[in-house]
Amino acid sequence: MSLAQAKRYGQILKVRPEKIEEYVRYHAAVWPEVLKTIRDCNIRNYSIFLKDDMLFAYFEYIGSDYKADMAKMAADPKTQEWWEIMEPMQDPIPTRAAGEWWASMKEVFHTS
Repeated sequence: MSLAQAKRYGQILKVRPEKIEEYVRYHAAVWPEVLKTIRDCNIRNYSIFLKDDMLFAYFEYIGSDYKADMAKMAADPKTQEWWEIMEPMQDPIPTRAAGEWWASMKEVFHTS
């Protein structure tokens, strides 16, 4: 799948107010192994935005089996280590779907 055919994803999550500075600091220098895994799992144009204590993530998926790529990412030891550091800083929103950490969002508009 080319970038022009990528599936776009939006997700939201809260960051604990007392952890915002630490969260931002970590994301200013994401570990190279984590970045490689993201890329190897067919994710491109990944951004995380912060407003107050709310995080908004956007990325494009160019692979053909999202579920398998997400399982591959979750199985990566360095990514697991990163998530162990990140999760205590985060606060999932109560309306997320069962099994979600970052709550998925429905795309309602796009123009290119």
